[in-house]
Amino acid sequence: MDIHANIARRLRELRDAKGWSLEALAERSSVSRSNISLIERGESSPTAVVLDKLATALGVSLASLFEAPGNKTQQAPSPHAAAHDQAVWTDPESGYVRRNLSPPAWSPIQLVEVHFPPGQRVAYDTSLRDAEIHQQVWIMEGAMEMTVGERLWRLETGDCLAMRLDCPIVYRNPTSKPARYLVALSSITH
Repeated sequence: MDIHANIARRLRELRDAKGWSLEALAERSSVSRSNISLIERGESSPTAVVLDKLATALGVSLASLFEAPGNKTQQAPSPHAAAHDQAVWTDPESGYVRRNLSPPAWSPIQLVEVHFPPGQRVAYDTSLRDAEIHQQVWIMEGAMEMTVGERLWRLETGDCLAMRLDCPIVYRNPTSKPARYLVALSSITH
């Protein structure tokens, strides 16, 4: 399935589950109603920052926007995710590539692989959500700088950083080589 069509369906599904209009989501996310409408119609290639604002407003992780839309059949979601079926998305602004590794079956953990280009930066204005989301970032190749709130961390191959997604986070690859890392997310709904 086209990743933009998948994001469109998933965003609409999450918004409908809350019973929110486009205006309500726009107000809560600071993303314009027209931009949300374009995304939901699959006519826009939203940036990671825009998707994070929408996810924060909806109280879900960014990775949740890449999940396959809800299964309308009686068949239980599969606990297996073949590599060719995993959603791959490229941020149009920074060029970073994310692959959702987790299978469609429900799990309290989501896994995401990221390839981050050299010299690029992405800043998320993450704030409190309805769900408490914890994240760990494990650097598989290269190096990254991450600013979590006010604290700057330099991460090298093999390093792992744990954080709660309740403050601004900046990802930056200060090197001339790509970085590759694994993100593990866990949610606790209040």
